[in-house]
Amino acid sequence: MRSGPALDNLVATIAETCRSGLEPAALRAAVLPRLRRVVPVDAVWWALVDPATLLFTHAYREEIPAETGPYFVENEFLADDVNKWTDLAHDRDGARTLIAATAGDPSSSARYRDIFEPLGLEDELRVVLRSRGSVWGFMCLHREQGAAFSAAELEFTQRIAPHLAEGLRLGLLVQGLELAQTADSAGLILLAADGSVIGTNTAADQWLDELDTSRSGTIPIEVHALTAKLRSLDPSVGAPQVRVRTRAGRWAILQASWMPNQGHDTVAVIIQQAAADQVAPVVMSAYGLTEQEQKISGLVFHGLSTHAISEKLHITQHTVQDHLKSIFEKTGVRSRRELVATVLRQQYLPRAPAGQPPGPVTQPRQRDTPDPLPRSRGTPR
Repeated sequence: MRSGPALDNLVATIAETCRSGLEPAALRAAVLPRLRRVVPVDAVWWALVDPATLLFTHAYREEIPAETGPYFVENEFLADDVNKWTDLAHDRDGARTLIAATAGDPSSSARYRDIFEPLGLEDELRVVLRSRGSVWGFMCLHREQGAAFSAAELEFTQRIAPHLAEGLRLGLLVQGLELAQTADSAGLILLAADGSVIGTNTAADQWLDELDTSRSGTIPIEVHALTAKLRSLDPSVGAPQVRVRTRAGRWAILQASWMPNQGHDTVAVIIQQAAADQVAPVVMSAYGLTEQEQKISGLVFHGLSTHAISEKLHITQHTVQDHLKSIFEKTGVRSRRELVATVLRQQYLPRAPAGQPPGPVTQPRQRDTPDPLPRSRGTPR
């Protein structure tokens, strides 16, 4: 493994790449070859994360079969295991190997026994991509049996993790928006207990295509994550949802709920364009706003005055004004109205960091109303 100035130079190169505003897939493609110079790996799993919910989206795999996706989701949300993302996301270090997590006995992990061992893999190095208190991605590196990750390799991944997180955050802000002729109505997917598709409506097919469903015909990892989350919750808790940025550049909301009238354990997943206040938490995090600034921004989006915000948050109006000044500076705007336009209209996102004025809003072409009820499908998507 490299050390000294050579390693410092590589970290600096990765950090510079992460500041270049590459969209997530391009950033990953640029970083992984450099990462492998220091940490050789035999397989990779990488995913974006909704920082508000910690549900992972847009999973990328190398040498890991796509059909294992549902298993990993079940393992994360429904099974007892070690080295889980939900634990690492709240861990100060944010990185751990499977060998360390199992005290040298990976066979004590169900994930190892069921997936890794049959694939000839043994150790895994999981790294949370966290910046400014928010998680923007997960990265999991795998090694074949007998090649455990070293402490130095673990330290290196921890060193570059904040840069990778910043790269994902910046990519969200500067990624150009190219709206295609996409579905404008809500999509509906009905899933059986085994995760197979019972039916969809026309809009769902269009949404799935926009979510960049893998060509193998599998359901996106976001849908599996939502259904697993739903099954892990008490029915009285409510319906889980996740925000996803589609390959067309807009935000979509996916929400899962039970369909008691459609048979046992039938889940309905609704996909629709995200409303302004649903997008706001992720976008505000991307701009680097503090927790209090995000709260105030949310109240601004709901039309509350400075006085009303002061009363609701039990702070002085002067404090509210100070927070608003900081919010305006971070988002590159001069007023509440411009804040709403800049943050919540996705066409404006690429311009805001550079301080450029908002441009005209391009409306997507209206489509005919899709069939409201699911049609049966011969093969699962």
